[in-house]
Amino acid sequence: MKEFIHFIESYMLSCPTKQLIHINCLGCGLQRSFILLLKGDVIASFYMYPALIPMLLMIGYLIAHVLFKLKNGARVLQYFYISNSLLIIINFIFKL
Repeated sequence: MKEFIHFIESYMLSCPTKQLIHINCLGCGLQRSFILLLKGDVIASFYMYPALIPMLLMIGYLIAHVLFKLKNGARVLQYFYISNSLLIIINFIFKL
């Protein structure tokens, strides 16, 4: 696992928005947050990008909904989308 984490850290993508405009974009911090989560530092991962864990839960629920046709899956996914969007926007505003 350490080799995988080192590989991801070595080949992180740079943010074109930050390079051109010098302002963080809505996704800035997502890669670093994911690496922190892989290392097991959940709290630091949350502080880096609060929407990562809910996004992962949403993706897991989406896969379950596609595979098992959950009864209220579409409604729950709408709530996931809205809450994740709000988390991303609020995080963006605080980082300005």
